[in-house]
Amino acid sequence: MFANREECMAALLESVVGDVCDELAAAGLVGLSWRERMRRGLATILAFLDREPALARVCVVQTARGGQGVLERREEILSRLAAAVDEGRSASARGGQCPPLTAEGLVGAGFSIVYTRLLRGESEPLAGLLGELMGMIALPYLGAAAARREQTSSAPAPAPARASAPAGGAGRVSTGSARALRDPLEDIPMRLTYRTARVLDAIAEQPGVSNREAGERAGILDQGQISKLLARLERLTLIENGSDGHAKGEPNAWTLTAVGQGVAQSIRGHARHEGERRVA
Repeated sequence: MFANREECMAALLESVVGDVCDELAAAGLVGLSWRERMRRGLATILAFLDREPALARVCVVQTARGGQGVLERREEILSRLAAAVDEGRSASARGGQCPPLTAEGLVGAGFSIVYTRLLRGESEPLAGLLGELMGMIALPYLGAAAARREQTSSAPAPAPARASAPAGGAGRVSTGSARALRDPLEDIPMRLTYRTARVLDAIAEQPGVSNREAGERAGILDQGQISKLLARLERLTLIENGSDGHAKGEPNAWTLTAVGQGVAQSIRGHARHEGERRVA
C-alpha cells in the first residue's frame, strides 16, 4: 500500500492524529475555561497514548527519526498544540504578560518529558503526569497558587463511551442506525481518519475538484500531503481522475467512484446517527 517506510509512517501519523482529534471533539471542551480545556484535553491525549503504547512510541519517538515530510508534519502538530496553550495569555492579567514563545517552550518541554518516558519504556502510565504537566502549563499564565492546585487536582472524568443502548428499551438503536455505526471502510484496507472523511466529503459535494480545492475544503493546506492522500484514495478505487492531469498541464479533476460514493454515504449516515445520539 505504500511506496516506502516514510510514506507508511506519514499515513500512520495522520491516522493517529485523526483519532486523537475525534476523541478531543468528544471530550466536551467547548464552553470550558482555558484551564479546564487544557486539563481535559491533556488528560484525553495522555489516556490515548496509554491505551495505544505501540502507536505512541511510533508517533512520539520514531517520527523524530523520520524524513523531511514526517518532521514537518510533526512540527505542525506541535504548533497547533502551542496555539491552544497560547490562549492562556487571555486567561488572566498575568497571562497577558507572557510572550507567545512561552507556549512553544511549554509544549516543547511537555513533549520532551513524554518522549523520554516512552523511549525508556517506563511502566508508569503517562496519565500520572497530568498534574505536574498542568502545573507547569498553569504557572506562567495563572500563577504559583493555581499551579499548585493543578498539581494536586484529580483527573477529569473520561468522556462517555460511544456505545449503543441495549436492545428493547429507550434509546434502542434501529437496524438502519446499526448499519450506520459500522466502519465505513471495513471492507477496504484503509483506516478511516477525520481528514479522509473530509476529503471524500469535499469531492462528493463538488465533483471535479482539483488537488488544491480538495485540500482547502478538507483543511489540508500542505499540497504534498493532499497529493499523497488523493493518490492513495485513487489506488483504493475510491476516487478517479477525470482529467489528463500533468500530461497536459491541467489540474486534476477528482470524482468519487461507485465504491467511493458508498463509503461517503456511509460516513454521512454515521455522522447523522452520532448527531441524533448526542441530541437524545
